[in-house]
Amino acid sequence: METVSEVIVETQGILIHSNQDPLVIAGQGTIGLEILHQVPDVQAVVVPVGGGGMISGIAVAIKAQRPQVKIYAAEPENADDCYQSKQRGCLTPNASPPVTVADGVKTSIGEKTWPIIRDLVDDVFTVSEEEIKQATRLMWERAKLVIEPTAGLGVAVVLSRRFRDLPGNLRNICVVLCGGNVDLDTLEWLTRSKVAE
Repeated sequence: METVSEVIVETQGILIHSNQDPLVIAGQGTIGLEILHQVPDVQAVVVPVGGGGMISGIAVAIKAQRPQVKIYAAEPENADDCYQSKQRGCLTPNASPPVTVADGVKTSIGEKTWPIIRDLVDDVFTVSEEEIKQATRLMWERAKLVIEPTAGLGVAVVLSRRFRDLPGNLRNICVVLCGGNVDLDTLEWLTRSKVAE
């Protein structure tokens, strides 16, 4: 934040927060509108959560039009501030910088996104590092989509036993694949991770 403050002073700029700015949250809500347009019979949407801007925007957009659609957050076990916040009923940031292969969700949810998540997100699912790696690799090998491990979170959640045991027989599930920023030189786990058969 110190560097950001220096740049703002030097350039006479303003800070537009990547996940706590209301206009950024609203912009990310257009993902939810696209989902409803493309898949009118969607029953559930699974979204990776870091700072919470994307899931907040999606939840507001979808719940305003189709409140029966379930919104689920996907989070690493090693960076489970959203899960902890939902369990405790109060904003509970990560106590220390988390270590996870899903580097796009290392930030904690914030004061602007927490009330939206608290009220509109139906549940938060956490998955292990190995589950994230396997899901990411599965998408690369089987779907031929180069997603980043952060996007693999949602796939890992849908494949998890806890999700599959949800009541209601969910069939039309949308998983938001949030990015493809993959530096293959940093993926030393790639050669050690095998897709579960």
